[in-house]
Amino acid sequence: MPVKIPVHHRVSGRVATVTLDRPEALNALTPAQRDRLIELFTAFSADPEVRAVVLTGTGRGFCAGADLRGDPTPAPAPTPPPVNPPGPGGTPGPGGVSDPSTTPSPGAPSDPSTAPPAATVPATAETSGRPPRAGRVAGDVSRTLRLGAQRLIGAVLDCEKPVIAAVNGTAAGLGAHLALACDLVLAAESARFIEVFVRRGLVPDAGGAYLLPRLIGPQRAKELMFFGDALGAADAQRLGLVNRVVPDAELAETAAAWADRLASGPTRALALTKQLVNSSLETDRAAAFAAEAAAQELNMATHDAQEGLRSFAARESPVFRGR
Repeated sequence: MPVKIPVHHRVSGRVATVTLDRPEALNALTPAQRDRLIELFTAFSADPEVRAVVLTGTGRGFCAGADLRGDPTPAPAPTPPPVNPPGPGGTPGPGGVSDPSTTPSPGAPSDPSTAPPAATVPATAETSGRPPRAGRVAGDVSRTLRLGAQRLIGAVLDCEKPVIAAVNGTAAGLGAHLALACDLVLAAESARFIEVFVRRGLVPDAGGAYLLPRLIGPQRAKELMFFGDALGAADAQRLGLVNRVVPDAELAETAAAWADRLASGPTRALALTKQLVNSSLETDRAAAFAAEAAAQELNMATHDAQEGLRSFAARESPVFRGR
């Protein structure tokens, strides 16, 4: 019998909504959940029916990092599924559903800032769904990071559709970096971001030392990573980590409205824009200008670029098809 993974997804009105559903563990990610997210973001890039993505969680947590205790079975081999698998009679069905067998044992952490290290841990402690070996082989930790948390962050950064993080609560460690890898970040007033690694005597992983300095500069990034203090939603917005803070009750509605606007836009132009911006801090001016010119050349061949020019000349509102 297939193992059910508590990651839901649905596609409605050209928007894919992905929901982490382990509220009893503040949506701490198991290796199986992590691999499922990688599969979904990869599939979204290739699906013309998906033109924007929303990532959120259930309960009080967005994602409290990586969790070993909730995934006693090995993660399935990653094989990209269809984005909206067919249900009975060929109708589109939902994504993964939660399964009590994947929940952690009693006493699972309710707060990553107070949990013991063995309960909710950063991604470096993951072992691809298997218990850690007594003896460590040289390269195990770096290999686990490359194939696990870093691959997940890369899947979000490389997704060809705009991704909105709707941060509904605690985002700690890997969970914080998962949110920050998204293109736009909406936060509920109750949300908080925690660079929890220093509390465990660990180095930040899951791309944190790559993402944070690019968003808020090295000095602010060091402050967050050195102290590991919880950062409230309002302060996260003030620093530039969050685009907008909204009341908790309005988060889902606001995320849906933003996603609908993006899904109505010129999808390929947005994908190329995302690529240009994400690479802009890693290149010199000449290379950036060359990439911009090449992107414009590629985009001019799309239907949406032609529609934009036609509608401008006709003084009409454009109707973009995402092609």
